[in-house]
Amino acid sequence: MALTQKDIDHIAQLGRLECSAEERERFTKQLSSILEYVAQLQEADTAGVEYRYQVDGLENIRNADEVIQCNADVRENVLRAFPDNVGDMLKVKGIFEE
Repeated sequence: MALTQKDIDHIAQLGRLECSAEERERFTKQLSSILEYVAQLQEADTAGVEYRYQVDGLENIRNADEVIQCNADVRENVLRAFPDNVGDMLKVKGIFEE
């Protein structure tokens, strides 16, 4: 599947990336090559092959969230030092568009 530079512009916009003309040309070739390889993989006959969910025995290794209490002095120092807060909550910059 050959991508066009318009496709690359759209992908860059979705990823909020700025690309120079040279980068767009390079990415057009590279991503087209990757998609051609994926198309070849899709042609492989996998009938009768049992799907493996986890091949190395690892399980979920994420740590559970843990609330750690701090004393009132530490809390006040953090609130005072933080650039923007509302009451006792720290106000941070949003990451999602509205």
